Amino acid sequence: MINREKAYELLDQHLSSDNLRRHCIASAAVMKAAAEKLGQPAADWEILGLLHDLDFDKTKDDMKSHARIAAEILRSEGLSEEYLHAIMAHNEETGEVRSSVLDHALAASESITGLVVACAMVYPDRKISSVKAKSITKRMKEKAFARNVSRENILECEKAGIPFPEFVDLALQAMSAIESELID
Repeated sequence: MINREKAYELLDQHLSSDNLRRHCIASAAVMKAAAEKLGQPAADWEILGLLHDLDFDKTKDDMKSHARIAAEILRSEGLSEEYLHAIMAHNEETGEVRSSVLDHALAASESITGLVVACAMVYPDRKISSVKAKSITKRMKEKAFARNVSRENILECEKAGIPFPEFVDLALQAMSAIESELID
């Protein structure tokens, strides 16, 4: 597995967007918390959360290619096929079928981090700690509240084995703990 230092080096090398970097850091925190809840390797899931959108600078206008280039980069770094599949499957445009707990957890964490940040932007103080679980549920039902946030992807947490309300609480706690890194 890629270590934390190498993961941040890859982020620096391949991502120019501060917003996307923050998204990856948020996804990493949520993936780590989900792994701990599910008894999975937390450090490895955290790294996967960091690296899942590694190619976004190159593919942001081509969602069909998104995740494929990241997988190619990470394959050359020696990432396992299981983790490469999760990266491919997190983006439904690739056509990869989500088949493992890891696949489902990555799709859910990637989507819910975007929704949590979008909800935080609504509040005057712009803090994740001001977001309540009820807000997430409400916003999730509003079409187009957050661009590129799929309700189906958020509910992938259920397939990973974490009920939606628990996953929301888990995500809010994980993201609140690193809030200073996420919102300007």
